[in-house]
Amino acid sequence: MGHHLHEHGHATGGGTPDWLPPALLLLAASGAYLLLVRRARRRNPVLGWSPWRTGFFLGGMLLLGVALLPPVAPFAHEDFRGHMVQHLLIGMYAPLALVLAAPVTLLLRTLPPPRGRHLTAVLHSPPARVIAHPAVGLALSTGGLAVLYFTPLYNAISDDPAGHWLLHAHFLLSGCLFAYAVAGPDPAPARPGVRARLVYLGVAIAAHAVISQLMYGGFRVDVHAPVDQVQGGAEIMYYGGDLAELLLAAALVATWRPEPRRVAGRGAWRGAAPVRDVSGGS
Repeated sequence: MGHHLHEHGHATGGGTPDWLPPALLLLAASGAYLLLVRRARRRNPVLGWSPWRTGFFLGGMLLLGVALLPPVAPFAHEDFRGHMVQHLLIGMYAPLALVLAAPVTLLLRTLPPPRGRHLTAVLHSPPARVIAHPAVGLALSTGGLAVLYFTPLYNAISDDPAGHWLLHAHFLLSGCLFAYAVAGPDPAPARPGVRARLVYLGVAIAAHAVISQLMYGGFRVDVHAPVDQVQGGAEIMYYGGDLAELLLAAALVATWRPEPRRVAGRGAWRGAAPVRDVSGGS
């Protein structure tokens, strides 16, 4: 792989360390979330906002910071194993934490009613229903890995600063989309039932295992890196991906709500007691 100063925290162009912009962006996102939490608590002191959800969001920001800042960022540029650590943090662990923070619910609690209704309408729109389906998140996140590592794409963008950041954005957005579709506590009108989501999660687990095993064996892998680095990266994907997917499965169980049943002849809705939300229940 190439060696670029911008990946090692050195000054670029105007003398600003390259790690400073992402650090400031993460701090700004954390500050914006905390500001919305404060507003939500002021608007409805009784309902408040779960500290668990706030903790999840800040934890997600911390994971992104670990992935995007030194020492992991320089290691990721020099060693394929570091890249795979970055991939897991940005594409699997941080998205799950951010999704469990329920940012859409927080927005709905803090936006003025007209804007809240507009956001709700967007969530119920046909494009949003398609995008929020687990199949789309699965194709973008897991399917994207096959395209990245079994075509020349990875080598083409590894030495391109813009392509590098676009890859990070893809990991994060596709990971958030899949975690939201499978186990997000935020409203998702088109989300399928628990059994269907478990099937999609199972497919993701199997696909990750196959990709990592093919990578370890060197079968059609197109990554310009030493063999030991590629095999080490494959092991990191295999075991680290398994752990992330187990956490996602746990989140699915913890955020599950049974669907109400209509009692025949009475017209009343009856369901089992709701399962407590992993985010703290508010």
